[in-house]
Amino acid sequence: MSRTFVSARSLDEALSVLATGARAIAGGTDLVVAARSGKAVLPDSLLAIGELEELRGVEHGNGRMQLGALATHAEIAADEVVLARYSALADACAIVGSEATRAHGTVGGNLMNASPAMETGGPLLCFGATVTLRSRRGSREVSVADLLVGPGSTSATPDELLTAVDVPEPAPGVGSAYVRLEYRRQMEIAVVGATCLVVLEDDRVVDARIAITALAPTVRRVPESEAALTGSDGGRQAAAAAAEAATRASAPIDDVRASADYRRAGGAVMTRRAIEAAVARARADEVPVPASDSTYASR
Repeated sequence: MSRTFVSARSLDEALSVLATGARAIAGGTDLVVAARSGKAVLPDSLLAIGELEELRGVEHGNGRMQLGALATHAEIAADEVVLARYSALADACAIVGSEATRAHGTVGGNLMNASPAMETGGPLLCFGATVTLRSRRGSREVSVADLLVGPGSTSATPDELLTAVDVPEPAPGVGSAYVRLEYRRQMEIAVVGATCLVVLEDDRVVDARIAITALAPTVRRVPESEAALTGSDGGRQAAAAAAEAATRASAPIDDVRASADYRRAGGAVMTRRAIEAAVARARADEVPVPASDSTYASR
């Protein structure tokens, strides 16, 4: 049990408390669940940041989207601009945990938990997102790719608080999708997952970004898959080649949820489905959110 608990009333207070060694908590959907299941021990000192209004909201403008660290998965998944332009992120946020989890879980907490099976990591990587880390010493911007350094580990120092996520506005002709392999529709995390973002010009893929989830120590992009897709028509043959490249680049583990071999096989299928859904969206075909439901229904 934690010995001290502080509910911050301002960002300055939060940063001061964080500098003493406290652990920040927002929705608590990862930390509390892990403690109750015996997988982790609650920190000696907890800092609640849920009352900090300056860390809330989803804002659009100046060629970017800014997500406050306390923006919830439900809020992001319901945002009309996210649904239209950042569809892969909507796909991911729409299937995090249960409705209760989505209502309370935050994008900042999801990133700082740094699970290799996290839903939002792949979409944010593919959209080229950066985060703002604040401490009493100042602030700095770090790409999501550089933030995620290992299972449960980030490049943030203990006294730094993630305050915002900045996502560049996608280029015209973009389509994106996130798809996961799951055993059930609620209270689930990805057995494996894949994100694809494509930009089409004259029905050819001129830019491709592909990320794999739960197939490596961190969520990460796969340059080999991106190269296999770029310049193609985005059809089934190209998708299969890119999916095979993702399989070769993966380094899954055996655990209670799946074997490494099962994850490799599933990763190839999820990558292909993510590519097909992203290409369909780039061509203005209807692929409802979340894409996982649509791809399972069509196969």
